[in-house]
Amino acid sequence: MLEIFQYGFIVRGLEAGILIGLIAPLIGIFLVLRRYSLIADTLSHVSLAGVAVGLLLKINPLWTALGASALSSIAIERLRTSKKIYGETALSIFLSGSLALAIVLIGLAHGFSVDLFSYLFGSIVTVKQIDVYIILGLSVLIALSVFLFYKELIYIAFDEEASTVSGLPVKIFNTLFVLLAAIVIAISIPIIGILLISALLVLPTITALQLKQSFTKTLLWAEIISVFSIITGIITSFYLNISSGGTIVLIMLTIFGIVLSIYGKK
Repeated sequence: MLEIFQYGFIVRGLEAGILIGLIAPLIGIFLVLRRYSLIADTLSHVSLAGVAVGLLLKINPLWTALGASALSSIAIERLRTSKKIYGETALSIFLSGSLALAIVLIGLAHGFSVDLFSYLFGSIVTVKQIDVYIILGLSVLIALSVFLFYKELIYIAFDEEASTVSGLPVKIFNTLFVLLAAIVIAISIPIIGILLISALLVLPTITALQLKQSFTKTLLWAEIISVFSIITGIITSFYLNISSGGTIVLIMLTIFGIVLSIYGKK
């Protein structure tokens, strides 16, 4: 069992995976409570366009995916708050538009490559040491932001209108929140894959919610489920020689099914 840690890519994958496993529920719980889970799917498709740009220009795809997600998240929030179109419509526009752009860019790059498939479905082999450092730095930034504005984010998540009336700068906090979500989605790509990122953000939280505990305990359980699933998924995918992203999500779904069968009737 311990011989697995002799491989550098496994160690890098576990380091990145644990960081992502800790950070994802911090954003995921607010996405679920605000019924804004679709933004994860939208920004993951935006990230695909960013990855395609990176591969086409031979730039680290993590940076281009991060830039594309961050800019799009701010634009989506601006459209949503402008009241000119519904929030779901804004997400749909960016989802379809970014997917179309990604397809065109992939065509310019002469089709799918092994690297692109790795980013689509997750592969720890793609995680470089510089990626681990980037993920670490951004994870610290996300954690600090959430803990600094923890009470405000909870207040807005449960009642946005009351938060506005009470004088909180809701628009600023909403922009900050979607920007943090964009960062989490972008840095999760190497481990979980673009097509499965929404599951990473949503499944641990909805599983923990079945336990019907306080907000803090729900978040703690989501963290445990997330980290356990990622570590187990990476190790399992190594020995079975299968996609790490798909394995992680299947483990999360299994845990959700078990928890739902036990606590769903209560």
